[in-house]
Amino acid sequence: MPGAQIRDRHPLALALFGLTMVSGLIDAVSYLGLGHVFTANMTGNVVVIAFALAGAPGFSVVGSLTSLAAFLLGAVLAGRLAARHAGTRRPRLVRTALVLEVALHGAAAAVVFAWSADGPAQYGVIALLALAMGLRNGTVRGLGIPDLTTTVLTLTLTGLAADSRLAGGTAPRRTRRILSVATMLAGAAPGAVLVLHGQLAWALVASAALAGVTVLLYRE
Repeated sequence: MPGAQIRDRHPLALALFGLTMVSGLIDAVSYLGLGHVFTANMTGNVVVIAFALAGAPGFSVVGSLTSLAAFLLGAVLAGRLAARHAGTRRPRLVRTALVLEVALHGAAAAVVFAWSADGPAQYGVIALLALAMGLRNGTVRGLGIPDLTTTVLTLTLTGLAADSRLAGGTAPRRTRRILSVATMLAGAAPGAVLVLHGQLAWALVASAALAGVTVLLYRE
């Protein structure tokens, strides 16, 4: 794997920790403020669709399908972006993907400020955020850095427990795994507070700002 030897203090690893925080913030916004839809965690969307089809109240098939479709489109764009940057240095690809993500978060915030997050505008916001997350996931996947997917923690938590000394392992990458969980929480908590206090648009501004700061600080 091309990024397997990257250490936790490497500029790319630090950037991915920052993006993990953004993911926590974005899923807080989408799940709490956009009709119980995930825009970063597609496993959650598949389950939500099943809940909606079973008749559970408060879940939207249309919203989750919108998110899935936009996410897949973003992943396709990530693949095309990687192909276009084949043979160039890694930082150029990462920065390009991050700038696009910042723009999409900013566009989502603009939609909410202009039209709120109700009715058709809600699906537009979902699509913009899921597109950004698909683009990021496709890009990060190509980097091949263990335990830094930036959007899901299931395998990270599994590794933390299964490779622990309690389980007879050597606890490899324990700090990275703990930091991945901590940064996700650090993004989700303030995101939830903002949404619950009616500040969904400002939560999206915060996600765009945090992703933007990550771009500016990323030097490799």
